[in-house]
Amino acid sequence: MNFTRREFVVGVSGMALASRIPFCATPLSATTLSEFDYGQVQLTGGPLKAHYDRIHATYLALDNDRLLKVYRQRAGMSAPGADMGGWYDADGFVPGHSLGQYISGLARIGAATGDASCHTKVGELVDGFAAAFDHSGSIYAGLNAEKLWPCYILDKHIAGLIDSATLSRVDHARDLLPRVYRAALPYIPEEGRDRIGKKDPPYDETYVLPENLFTAAAMTADGAMRERAIRYLLNKEFFEPLARGEDVLPGRHAYSHAIALSSAGKAYLVLRDSKYLEAMQHAWTLLTETQQFSTGGWGPNEQFIEPHKGQLYASLLTTQDHFETPCGSYAATKLARYLLCATGEARYGDGLERVLYNALLTAKDPDSDGDYPYYSTYSAAAHKVYYPKKWPCCSGTLVQGVADYVKNIYFRANDGIRVNLYAPSTVQWEQSGAAITLTQETGYPLDSRVLLRVRMGTPTTFSLGLRLPAWLAAPATIHVNGVAVHPPQQQGWAMLHREWRNGDTVQIEFPQHLYTEAIDEQHPDTVALLRGPLVYVELNPRVEQLPLIPLDRIQSMPGASGLLVASSAGAGRVFAPLYFVQQESYTTYFKKS
Repeated sequence: MNFTRREFVVGVSGMALASRIPFCATPLSATTLSEFDYGQVQLTGGPLKAHYDRIHATYLALDNDRLLKVYRQRAGMSAPGADMGGWYDADGFVPGHSLGQYISGLARIGAATGDASCHTKVGELVDGFAAAFDHSGSIYAGLNAEKLWPCYILDKHIAGLIDSATLSRVDHARDLLPRVYRAALPYIPEEGRDRIGKKDPPYDETYVLPENLFTAAAMTADGAMRERAIRYLLNKEFFEPLARGEDVLPGRHAYSHAIALSSAGKAYLVLRDSKYLEAMQHAWTLLTETQQFSTGGWGPNEQFIEPHKGQLYASLLTTQDHFETPCGSYAATKLARYLLCATGEARYGDGLERVLYNALLTAKDPDSDGDYPYYSTYSAAAHKVYYPKKWPCCSGTLVQGVADYVKNIYFRANDGIRVNLYAPSTVQWEQSGAAITLTQETGYPLDSRVLLRVRMGTPTTFSLGLRLPAWLAAPATIHVNGVAVHPPQQQGWAMLHREWRNGDTVQIEFPQHLYTEAIDEQHPDTVALLRGPLVYVELNPRVEQLPLIPLDRIQSMPGASGLLVASSAGAGRVFAPLYFVQQESYTTYFKKS
């Protein structure tokens, strides 16, 4: 039965919803992985769920008339509601740019949580957009040629229509896809084109558009969209040099080129050309070994730096704009998932964990009127602030990235399941005809202990893989039903292969320790402080330059989970995970004592 939006029933399981998975839907081989559908994984507690719930509520409360006003104005229709302001209005920087992302994020949250109000809102926004589109024949609200980013905007609209059709069951969204695409043809280029830095033209971005065009083409059997997706792949400028092992990152716009790697991931799955996987793998190495801060962020002033010249350190002294946080985190976590699925290697989960806990989770919560986070700042005595203009690009990637929290925790394998992130959650799947539920109880990342419980009706043999974090200084201890085990390791996973029975438990202890990481090789005495996967910052520092780090005197604060203190001459210095910071000033990097 095909449900229309108005017939959507709350009791329909998320597992029964058509899945919008841009990665392989099933493992391609014994060593590859695949994602679970949104409805198969639920967050049950911890910092990720708290953040997820806040973002869920914030975007659900957005006023539909305000979001649709610029489209209705363009179509000459009645346009109630207050102006959005900022980037979004007809006289803004990119009018109407993020509507598709808001729709996408709400559809994903609705599919993951079963919240019918998300699907209702998605349907209403698609209905309102479709009505305005039918009147104007254009998706480009305002149509100011000097401010029009046609590919950038088209990509976001296609993403919203894909997710509304597949996750919220808005039937006519699928039919809108080819119509919206064809209406954009007079405005978009024939071939993909690279962006030149942060300020210089062309401003338009074709980088991630191929990913969504490939998906839309498969949904609609539209060969023209598939062909355009292929022509938009930045092969000569970007993917082919990366696949050859060249470093083409320095000087390029950081987010645009990082998100372009998602198009490489999709191209690898669709075209089966190994150069796209090789490009992603080499880009990952460059990002994590030459470009990133200890948080997992990169791109001060939105540009990749020249490696081995101390430029990350220099940026601490010259800018407040160190990482385009929601956008960059979205690009980084998507790239990590593509690589996890394509290779099965747990090391990509290490990078995903780092940027998720120390970047996306740390973003300042938006308000109700378009004030949104944009940059993370890693210089001394910093504050978390909003971007000066309302409704910036990060307002769209924030909801999509947080909605994808459930995508990052577990991965399906031919022989069973892999646990990539440690967070209170449940996952449901079918193995050899048996319905299985895996529940995770933990205070991670502040606590080192994790408890997994298996529920099933029939004893079933499968492999349970546990990611062994790269930051471990001592081996993890693992017990199955209270008995210590020493499972073999495979591609960074501790592999538990056995016949599992209802009620089986797995207890894991990940010893956490304090350690430091240098900002770059030219400045080994400028370091960040970490414990386990978390970057710790000093709260309300007394100095506005990089202070000394008293590593030998830092202790856990009694009765205050997650806080550290260092006492000196009768005064205490307090350190906390970066995601704890709200209104306090903070310092991320220190000088070694």
